Amino acid sequence: MYALITVLIFIVCILLVLIVLVQNSKGGGLASNFQSSGQVMGVRKTADFLEKATWVLAASLLVLSVLGSAFIQRGVADANQSKVQQQIETAIDPTQVPSFPTTAPAEQPINPAATDESNK
Repeated sequence: MYALITVLIFIVCILLVLIVLVQNSKGGGLASNFQSSGQVMGVRKTADFLEKATWVLAASLLVLSVLGSAFIQRGVADANQSKVQQQIETAIDPTQVPSFPTTAPAEQPINPAATDESNK
C-alpha cells in the first residue's frame, strides 16, 4: 500500500509541476494560444481550469502525503525502550581504563605418581 501511495505522490508532483509551468502569472500561459473568438473554451475558462487543477492537485498531494505517513512500515521495538536508548545503555565507555588481572593464575599441582605410571 505504501508503494502505491508513493507512486501516486510522484505522479501528482509531476502533474502539478506541469500545470504550474503552463500557467502564466499575468493571465497568459496556455490561454494565450487560444485567442480565436469561435472556440469552445475561452481564455477565462482555460485559466479557471488551470487554477482548479492546481488546487485539486495540491490538495491531493497533501492527502496522499498524510496517507503515506500513516502506512509507513515500522519495526516492532521494545515497548519500554527505543533503539537509541538501547544503544546508549550498551555503549562502551571510551574513557574507561582497562582492568588487568593483578594475581597470577594458580598452578595445578603435578601428581608425580601419575607421571611415573605413564612412563612404565
